[in-house]
Amino acid sequence: MDMVRELHGTIVLICAEDGPPLATERDANDFLGAAWAAEAATVAIPVARLDAAFFRLATRLAGEVAQKFVNYRVRLAVIGDISAHCAGSQALRDFVHESNQGQALWFVRDIAALDARLAP
Repeated sequence: MDMVRELHGTIVLICAEDGPPLATERDANDFLGAAWAAEAATVAIPVARLDAAFFRLATRLAGEVAQKFVNYRVRLAVIGDISAHCAGSQALRDFVHESNQGQALWFVRDIAALDARLAP
């Protein structure tokens, strides 16, 4: 079950491990709709909810989803261990590194790491 928490003044929609996957750009609309309903500025999606195509940059899914979240001014946080995905792709490692330097898309190991990122 999804839950809403305030972390350092930011309303965060924390998506449940189970539930429909984010497998297409259109699927992002469901997550954004839930964020708006919760008045959340950040959506935390567990790795388990992301289709494997998200981590294959050639599919463009990660970029399209990230852009959709940016367009609607909602931060996306991918929560969980993505080391297996990164192990086989320098491009993905670079994408994760660059994303984590910004404010729109973060890849963090767990909610505690997200909480630390949101701290002033």
